[in-house]
Amino acid sequence: MAKREKTKKVHKNNLVDQSVYDAYKDAIPEDQIWDYQVEGLQKPHIRKPFENAKAKKIAVVVTLVIAIGLSIFFSFWILHNDPFKYTVLDDGSTELTRFSNPGDLLELRVDYVVSEVKSNTWFEKNDKGENEKHVEYELVPDETTPVAAIHEYAFNCDEKIRVIEIGKDVTYIDEKAFYSCYALREIRVDEDNPNYKDIDGVLFTKDGETLICYPIDHDAYLRERFNWHVLNEKGEEIQPWPTGDWKTKGLDKYNDYYTREYEDQVNTYVVPSTVKRIAPLAFNYSELFRLYLPEGLERLETMAIFRNWHIERVDTYTGEYKGDEPLDEKFIPATENVKYSLPDSLAYIGSDCFNSAIEMDYIYIPENVTFIGHHAFWGAARKEDGRLFGLYEIHLARSEEAFKEVECGPSWKGEYDNGLFPKTSSVIYGETRLPLPEAETPEPDTAPAE
Repeated sequence: MAKREKTKKVHKNNLVDQSVYDAYKDAIPEDQIWDYQVEGLQKPHIRKPFENAKAKKIAVVVTLVIAIGLSIFFSFWILHNDPFKYTVLDDGSTELTRFSNPGDLLELRVDYVVSEVKSNTWFEKNDKGENEKHVEYELVPDETTPVAAIHEYAFNCDEKIRVIEIGKDVTYIDEKAFYSCYALREIRVDEDNPNYKDIDGVLFTKDGETLICYPIDHDAYLRERFNWHVLNEKGEEIQPWPTGDWKTKGLDKYNDYYTREYEDQVNTYVVPSTVKRIAPLAFNYSELFRLYLPEGLERLETMAIFRNWHIERVDTYTGEYKGDEPLDEKFIPATENVKYSLPDSLAYIGSDCFNSAIEMDYIYIPENVTFIGHHAFWGAARKEDGRLFGLYEIHLARSEEAFKEVECGPSWKGEYDNGLFPKTSSVIYGETRLPLPEAETPEPDTAPAE
């Protein structure tokens, strides 16, 4: 018991010697209560800086700045000196997990592990007499280690790469591998690849039943393919896609030969009739005006037509079109073979599928559809100056009672601003498909070359 009492006493008085406290507690003048110096102890620093405090603060700040700067430097150094990240899979094969562009690399072939990236930089004077930077890259492959797979989001948000070539040994490509590759114009696949193919720069499964990726900047490839060179008043070539509301600005304002022919050749795509499924993110951020889907298509997966702000029409065509015919003239289905809106064969509409399709003014959901994902038509309607635009109405083939059998995600209809309160799109049940608008009927088709 005595030992416990001693321990408590020591613990109670371990902050200050009791005798010192007793000696001085009544001797400290009230006006010195905060800065009284006890003999043998350091003088209090209440409201006073420590010795060399300013210099010490500067030293701490400088140290932090140097540390943060070095951290950022080494982060960029690692990023630009190790642009390829690979993973060895359970079966021993190699997967490209992540690609980080080392700078201005425009073309990349995915076939073997890249063991080294070499670069050569030089400057040349342009037409304006300014020094223009040029970088040439050499990728050194390790031909003993082929790449067998490409991981999900491996090329996520790359803003430089224009062409990606897929080697014959790449037997698996995650369908979300090329999300937000804003400069991507074409994907080429080795003819000997057993699982994948490209049709004029668009990626498909080998059997042609799934469309995996329509490159975001494919219109740039098509402009070159069809020899469209959009010029300004000075005869200088320009990017023909204006920012903001293209309808208000009008592309023909920039060039007299922006015509329906240009729209058909560059901003229209006809999905081959072999396709039964359009993969997630397949048309993400594309700059299409019109998209033709084949009758026979069964699934539009999650975000399949995500953030296509300019797309006006998604219609259905009947008949056979392989897509690999010579493209001397672009194939557009004949009017008599086109139906307004989605195919009768469609059964699945994925989440965020038509997100932000604000230029579309009609959608017809056929009776065969049994699933509509969350936010499928989110942001596809808008209200301006008291007028409604976009998909503020959704037309359904099923009756209201029959539609209860359809599995729908939350907020599938989407919303648009309506003053202080958002409003959801109206649903009209038991509708028949409208005919093609006469004013927007496609011109006679150009048959594919035999």
